[in-house]
Amino acid sequence: MEDFRFNNKTDIRFGRNRIEEELRPAVQQFGDRVLLVYGGQSIKRSGLYDQVKGLLDGLSVTELPGIAPNPKIDSVRDGQKLAKDNDVDVILAVGGGSVIDAAKVIASAKFYAGDPWDLVIDASKRTQLDQVPVIDILTLAATGTEMNFGSVISNPETHQKLGTFGPNSPAVSFLDPTLTYTVPASQTAAGSMDIMSHLLEQYFDAAGANDVSKGLIEGLMRAVTKWAPVALETPDDYDARANLMWAATMALNGIVRSGNQNGWTVHPMEHELSAYYDITHGVGLGILTPRWMEFALNADTVALFARYGRNVWDLRGDDDQLVANQAIEATYNWIENLGIPMTLPEVGIDDDKNFVAMADSAVSVGRLGVVPYVKLNTGDVVSIYKASMQPLSFNK
Repeated sequence: MEDFRFNNKTDIRFGRNRIEEELRPAVQQFGDRVLLVYGGQSIKRSGLYDQVKGLLDGLSVTELPGIAPNPKIDSVRDGQKLAKDNDVDVILAVGGGSVIDAAKVIASAKFYAGDPWDLVIDASKRTQLDQVPVIDILTLAATGTEMNFGSVISNPETHQKLGTFGPNSPAVSFLDPTLTYTVPASQTAAGSMDIMSHLLEQYFDAAGANDVSKGLIEGLMRAVTKWAPVALETPDDYDARANLMWAATMALNGIVRSGNQNGWTVHPMEHELSAYYDITHGVGLGILTPRWMEFALNADTVALFARYGRNVWDLRGDDDQLVANQAIEATYNWIENLGIPMTLPEVGIDDDKNFVAMADSAVSVGRLGVVPYVKLNTGDVVSIYKASMQPLSFNK
């Protein structure tokens, strides 16, 4: 187990009916000038928008609607201007991960004189700045951004999708599982895959003897694999939605990575897919993950893959290689059964013309050549992209 430091001060308000009594005082502890950030029309159709506006009645509320999936830097630029012009005291983000990610970068950009894309390219600049407190109301279980320091922002002009980290996690996060009842099945599936991928990225790790983190991750993965199909079958099952929401938060708030010697691989590869093609992040992860697993399975990694198979998928047998192969197949089948497309052509990527450029960027930005688990070079990443053009087949 490696040395680590853990600090996360997000105030989690989990459960039904907390917003009605607790939102206004949570906001007003920081001031009366509010920037309300949200996405499309879903929060208006659900009635959440009207509820929030009613609870903020009498405060100075400026709105920034239209935050898109894979949030774009132009929205952050718009938010920067509104935050400055209205001297906002607090940002209230209502939506999923994209909305909250954008809000966190806007929170830094209020205090920055230049283009906020600078804060994405070089996140160290954000540590030199103040940050507006962010409060969020989460409407989609997926990214874990509601209790971490990170954001992922896209720049369509440069085909870049990059992570950036600020000095603070959200001040207060309202997690009401009932708000996810109306999430479409496709988004529930993609969100569940995102949670699973966050866990897998931290599980397949080079640190030894870290049974605490491994065990925590295995338990969270079992929860996701159990409850995601239930949420798809019965969208208003509270226990399913609650387990997915808390699993998403726990997957990426820093606890389960503690003591790890970690480097992520599938996310950097997927960021290139959604930077070039603007596909749904969780879908891209679902396509790439089993192909990465097949690539990464070797004599040095087989024991951990077998442990994953036994402790997450309840596989049995003494042959580590067989159990490891069965674990990859179980992962693939679970993703496919969620209804996620399983090949790149299914999401409109019909040729390999961008694969080398994408692979070069993934290796560079993600530092895949020096990750502590299974290192990847440009050719390796291209081969994983190419393998994703066809369905995987397993020997029965």
